[in-house]
Amino acid sequence: MAIFTDQETQDQAQWAFGTVEQWQQAVREAVVITPEKLRLILITFLARGHLLIEDVPGLGKTMIAKALARSVQADFRRIQCTPDLLPGDITGGSIYDQREQRFEFMPGPIFGHVVLVDEINRASPRTQSSLLEAMAEGQVSSDGQTRPLPDPFFIMATQNPVEMAGTFPLPEAQLDRFLTRLTLGYPEFDREVEILAREAHEDPLLAIKPAVSLSEINTLQKMVRQIGCVRALQEYMVRLTKATRTHPEVLIGVSPRGGVALQRASQAMALVRGRDFVTPDDIKSAAPAVLAHRLMTRDRQIETAHTVISEVLDEVPVPVG
Repeated sequence: MAIFTDQETQDQAQWAFGTVEQWQQAVREAVVITPEKLRLILITFLARGHLLIEDVPGLGKTMIAKALARSVQADFRRIQCTPDLLPGDITGGSIYDQREQRFEFMPGPIFGHVVLVDEINRASPRTQSSLLEAMAEGQVSSDGQTRPLPDPFFIMATQNPVEMAGTFPLPEAQLDRFLTRLTLGYPEFDREVEILAREAHEDPLLAIKPAVSLSEINTLQKMVRQIGCVRALQEYMVRLTKATRTHPEVLIGVSPRGGVALQRASQAMALVRGRDFVTPDDIKSAAPAVLAHRLMTRDRQIETAHTVISEVLDEVPVPVG
């Protein structure tokens, strides 16, 4: 924990740090995941962003989404994407009520606090695009009306590797709406044994007790916007994004919106670590998950994008003082 001159600010930071620690512990009651990846998932939620996880089936992606919802007493919804899924199946639509002799809007599964969009790249491009407004503006427009989504609102989408059959690659505009993109990877031996032990006799989700209320999540999300980020670090982030645009392996570099996303994720990272100001370490910790999917490399491989971000972080000097 850092030392603050302002007692009220110190108290707020300590409260935030302790609350997030309780939240992480609650999720870990059911989910076997590395602390670094769990931290990135939580900062995505706290920064009011959305998460894309790309990996093969069976690695616990659905378990993570359900655990997050249970740990904050949130309304959980799941959308299973298939090629025949229509936009209205996600957003909802109007149904005629014969008794009332009027049309009544029936909300779709997008109206939840935590929404799992499973295998998003199995949905058609048209259906994928129906998520853009919800992700960017927290609202849904249907039948000539705009309806706000619940607050907080968090989408966790999963994506199969693009080489798997029956997938539609996400367009760049859709990828850019995700604050972070992660891969889980296969667990280490001891972690996989732990998964079996937890699943032996009961559903691990039953072990989760609510650790944070929705009102506390809203408070933490507001605190993220109050985390200080000095101009020198803002200039550092701009140098990072500009460096991606001139890298020889990159066709399209990170846009200014990517820089905004990096700043917000870095603010959330600072809050989770118990500080009221951003440091270069916060930026470096968040950068790979925030920036790599915003690049278009010549071979269009996410592994190449991560290599580019790693090189950029090594080459761009960190501000001193």
